[in-house]
Formats: sequence, structure tokens, C-alpha cells
Amino acid sequence: MAVTDPIADMLTRIRNAVMANHDSVLVPASRAKLSITRILKEKSFIEHYEVLKGKPQPMIKIHLKYTDSCPAILGLERVSKPGLRVYVGQREIPRVYGGLGIAILTTSKGIMTGQEAWRRRFGGELLCYVW
Repeated sequence: MAVTDPIADMLTRIRNAVMANHDSVLVPASRAKLSITRILKEKSFIEHYEVLKGKPQPMIKIHLKYTDSCPAILGLERVSKPGLRVYVGQREIPRVYGGLGIAILTTSKGIMTGQEAWRRRFGGELLCYVW
């Protein structure tokens, strides 16, 4: 069965794994998902990740981060959806939980955090919030 929104599927898999206190989660790989995973690693929301080569499709194994049995990812929210795309300009990029979370955008220069897009003066499609 085809997935209509692969990024929402990835976020849901991570959210479900965190709620079930799993150590890791497998997600089908794509360039966009790898970029989002790289950002989560850079911002210390996950321990690390690895790309597993597979016959039908490569997978991303995301190792989740916990401190004293409390997950580093407290919430994930998909903003722009296939039925309703949400675009923001450089001055409209939101701050998530007063700067404790991150907004992830896709711009003409690739997928980046809201802070980086603001610094480089880019707007784009608002993919998701992570806190």
C-alpha cells in the first residue's frame, strides 16, 4: 500500500517508538527523510542513525535518545500536509516553544532548521515542528 505522506509516516513512527520507549525505529529511506534525520542528530534529538541497505528499499535506523528514561523528543507535529501546503517567508518563521524546539523547513537551498533559514534569509515550506 502506498503512503501518501512519507514525512508524516516517518514522524508518526518516531512518535510511536518514543511513546513505547523503544531504543530504535526503522523508517524507509529517502533524501528528504535523511535530511530531517541529520537535523535531528545535529540538534541532539536522537543519538545517531544509520542507513541499512535492503533489497526492496533502504531503511534508516534511528537510535532514539533518552536521559533518565525521559525521551529527548517530547513532541513532533507535521505542519504542511499534501492537502494544505504551508509556506512562510523569512520574517514569518515561527519559534517553537520559545526556542526550545525547532521548525524544519524545505527551501530552495535544501532542508534546514527555521533558525538557519532565518539567518540565511530564506523562506520555504514549513514541514514540521520538533520539541
